[in-house]
Amino acid sequence: MDDIKKMIRDIPDFPKEGIIFRDITTAIKDAKTMQKIVDLMAAEYENEKIDYVAGIESRGFIFGMPIAYKLGCGFIPIRKPGKLPAQTISQEYSLEYGKDKIEIHKDALKKGDRVLIVDDLLATGGTAAAAAKLVQSTSELVGISFLIELQDLKGREKLPKGIKVSSLVKY
Repeated sequence: MDDIKKMIRDIPDFPKEGIIFRDITTAIKDAKTMQKIVDLMAAEYENEKIDYVAGIESRGFIFGMPIAYKLGCGFIPIRKPGKLPAQTISQEYSLEYGKDKIEIHKDALKKGDRVLIVDDLLATGGTAAAAAKLVQSTSELVGISFLIELQDLKGREKLPKGIKVSSLVKY
C-alpha cells in the first residue's frame, strides 16, 4: 500500500491550521493508481455476494460506482438532505458543532439485500456510523470499505461490532 500512500498528497493547514488534509485527487488522476485502489477495495469483498454498494456523498461515489461494477452489483447513493428526488429515509448524526443528516431513497433497499458501504476516508466515524444505521434499518450490512483511515481519530470504534471494516491506507 506504500505505492498508493505515496500518491496521496498531504496539504498542511487545510481546511484550517493544524490539519493535514489527505488529498486523493493526485492518486485518482493517475490511471494505474486509481485502478489499483478500485481493484483492491473490490477484491476484499468479491466473495461476499454483495447486492449493492452504497457510496457516501460525495467521494464515496468516486470509488463506489467502479467497485459496484467490479462486484457485478447495483449502486445506491447515500446523500445529504434534499438531494434525492423521491421519498427518503434518513439518519441523523453528531458533528463537532451540531448535527447533520444523510438519506437514501425509501425504496432503495429491502430486507435480505446484502450491502457494502464505501467512502474515501474514515476519520471520527460519525458519517460512516450513520450510514451503517441507515443501511441496517432496511437490509444486511456486509462491510464498510475506505481508501484511507486516520487511526488516531478512532472512528472504527463508532462502527457496528461484527461488521467487516477495511481500509487500504492508514495514517
